[in-house]
Amino acid sequence: MKKLAITKTAAKAWDGLDAKQYKQVGKTITGLLADSRPHDSQPLKGARNGERRVDVGEYRVIYSDAADVVEILIVGKRNGDEVYRLWEQR
Repeated sequence: MKKLAITKTAAKAWDGLDAKQYKQVGKTITGLLADSRPHDSQPLKGARNGERRVDVGEYRVIYSDAADVVEILIVGKRNGDEVYRLWEQR
């Protein structure tokens, strides 16, 4: 099974969510360990390291999928480009 790594930025955003959204995002993140490329995930355009995104309700999780580690890079709102600006700044 793969290991999970979460950036400080993603952890801070995830911790700031309401309880319902926190659980939804957590369930999706742990699900990525079993299947790191679920049917509803999509590769990001211009991704240099194979980053992907998955939608969770009104939130988006951007992550990278390596051979043995799933790294959660960013958690943010879907309705805006903030999540992508943060990703591009990395």
